[in-house]
Amino acid sequence: MKRKAAAISPLMRELSSYIAGALRKPLPAPVSEKTRHHVLDTIAAMISGSRLLPGWKAISYVKTLGGKHEACVAGSRLTTSAVHAALANAMCAHADETDDSHAPSLTHPGCGIVSAALAVAERTRAGGEALLRAVALGYDISSRLTMSLGGQQFRQAGHLTHSFGPTFGSAAAAAALLKLDADQVRHVLSYSAQQASGLSTYPRDVEHVEKAFDFGGMAARNGVTAASMVATGCTAVEDVFSGERNFFIAYDESQRTGKAPPQPEILTRELGKTYEIVRTNIKRWSVGSPIQAPLDSLYELIRAHSVKADEVEKLTVRISTQGADTTDNRDMPDICMQHMCAIMLLDGIVTFESAHDEKRMRNPKVLALRRRIELVRDEELQRLLPERQGIVELVLNDTRRLSHHTKAVRGTARNPMSRAEVDEKCYHLMVPVLGKGRTRALCDAVWNLPALKDVRRLRPLLTA
Repeated sequence: MKRKAAAISPLMRELSSYIAGALRKPLPAPVSEKTRHHVLDTIAAMISGSRLLPGWKAISYVKTLGGKHEACVAGSRLTTSAVHAALANAMCAHADETDDSHAPSLTHPGCGIVSAALAVAERTRAGGEALLRAVALGYDISSRLTMSLGGQQFRQAGHLTHSFGPTFGSAAAAAALLKLDADQVRHVLSYSAQQASGLSTYPRDVEHVEKAFDFGGMAARNGVTAASMVATGCTAVEDVFSGERNFFIAYDESQRTGKAPPQPEILTRELGKTYEIVRTNIKRWSVGSPIQAPLDSLYELIRAHSVKADEVEKLTVRISTQGADTTDNRDMPDICMQHMCAIMLLDGIVTFESAHDEKRMRNPKVLALRRRIELVRDEELQRLLPERQGIVELVLNDTRRLSHHTKAVRGTARNPMSRAEVDEKCYHLMVPVLGKGRTRALCDAVWNLPALKDVRRLRPLLTA
């Protein structure tokens, strides 16, 4: 029996056509360069994260699943199906707090989207240029999806922005690499909508394992699953974004909250003109996002005034109320504001190793310094979100008072890191796992992705 033609909105036609044709559209040179920054940054997060608790638990889990040898799990010798590899790599990439973030959409896009795109690129033996275009596409769809739902107010309603957008972004990247047409892309988006989920309960996860799944693994797995199902012939609803009981109706919180309703039109706004990866932040420090600005300020004060820890009588840190709620005296070192500020004062720098040294959380010198640190919830800085500004005020025992206000964190869109800075960060993250020679080769290969004919050639550099 012939299926009855379903109504398809102009918005869905435009969106699905754009996704289907994205790999045929060259990226502007600055966008291509920025995309390489985020691919390398996420791969470095995967490699370093493979040695952290959430990473090795994810790898251990995926080992039990079997699967066709389509893609590798970074930092291991495991090859498995693209779906399983995407899940494990994404959890490794968010095993730590070193992966990227997109402030306007409240997402960590790289851990899910790069993992999904890399797995499908391996499966299809796509080239490096196709991988870059798919990743940039994923960031565009991910961020627009969450922003269309209201971003901050969607999160305040209890939904997890970090999983919703990246699920669609991962699906779009996978669909493009599988060369699905516009009709098939519409079905992929419907399967993505059915799998979209997540609650903002993640701060209760004291070991960061479920958080790694919530932010990265779930989105990567679901996106690759959606695209793979459609690629094998599965059909679905033609337009999940319009019509009766559609996606946006289901997640319309306006009647309950009195705030603005979803704006589906954001999904296609400036597509192909404004690239959201350019507005995505790379972390300078391997710590939670709200801690970045205070560490920038402390680092500048230490360099400018040669401040020593034993000179500090009091340190006051002012950040948004939301950021303070996330980082106030947490049990994990890299998400604890007071601990990381104490480490910066004691060491004059924060490294990946010091951000993960749990023993130092019990060190008498660190604890004594933490007692002199006050974290203030600043309503004015809260109103500036999604910009994560921070103010640090030091009172020294010689009565000097020093202050620094970081308005644009290093690595953000307003103050981006250079290629050299990204390379240095990623090199140091990967060397302990891969060694100096392979780390240097992997960094160089990512910078030269447009010339790579088959992404599988990265596999010997990724495995350990």
